[in-house]
Amino acid sequence: MTLPLLLALLTACHTTADSSEGRQQEQVTVVAKAGHPVFSADSCFARLTDQTSLGSRCPNSPAHAACKAYLTAQLKLYGAVVSEQSCQLKAWDGTLLDCTNITASYLPAAKNRVLLCAHWDSRPWSDEDPDPERVRAPLLGANDGASGVAVLLEIARNLGLQSPKVGVDIVLFDAEDYGISEEENSFCLGSQYWAQQAKLTGYKAAYGILLDMVGDKNAVFRKDAVSAYFAPAVAQKVWERAAEMGYGALFAEGGGGSIIDDHYYINRLAGIPCIDIIHYDGGFPATWHTTHDTPDAISRDVLGAVGSVVLDLLY
Repeated sequence: MTLPLLLALLTACHTTADSSEGRQQEQVTVVAKAGHPVFSADSCFARLTDQTSLGSRCPNSPAHAACKAYLTAQLKLYGAVVSEQSCQLKAWDGTLLDCTNITASYLPAAKNRVLLCAHWDSRPWSDEDPDPERVRAPLLGANDGASGVAVLLEIARNLGLQSPKVGVDIVLFDAEDYGISEEENSFCLGSQYWAQQAKLTGYKAAYGILLDMVGDKNAVFRKDAVSAYFAPAVAQKVWERAAEMGYGALFAEGGGGSIIDDHYYINRLAGIPCIDIIHYDGGFPATWHTTHDTPDAISRDVLGAVGSVVLDLLY
């Protein structure tokens, strides 16, 4: 359906950080000609597999708890001021979900701020799996969840090496993927709660960028209708910068259709102009909501392109 109604609902261990070799790699500062550190696709992919090695990160699961501890530890390691917004949210089926939105802030005193976000939970069911015997299996969420988080972790590492002039808030939303298409507003529970609280507290950001499903080997990113409606200037800025950096084929022109993702609630409830960088080109990736959403379907090059564009905008 068209704005502001719901057309399509988006559901939307390789631990080099703990190895001495990985630690050495993460301490290397590479400065680009533009004067800021370089986004490392390999480091980003390692952060992705760190998450998937824990298993499916569904709310109320041991893997979910372990992932929360991992994410907060990494963000603190990268020099951020980290806070946890804990809450209990009721799912469409009545289940009470123990949720945590994680915020990592850089230059927390700066008034001029940018919001970067992704969801860190994974879906409890593989309801689009071609094998009917696997539709109830929890998915690993390498692309749908872990990819956006991995890009933001690598951006956080860079921010820890060299601070930009603008304040940056990285927010990892919980309980994005615990929903069903038949129930409106059953997805994006964590971002709905965060956006409501942000409005109450008066949190402001100049603009926001949401990253969701940003690692598929066949990815194409188009400006979705929600982004074009609420934040057209932000979308134009991102797509133009991507083209200038040589990623015009990946950040393609032409509308991507209407989807409801975390950015919808950031715009509607918090009043922050926020866009979505998401693989949706009239349809989602073939691995979407299947047990095939695994690291072997992820492209380091795509992760690197997305991360490089966003990082360049910050500096």
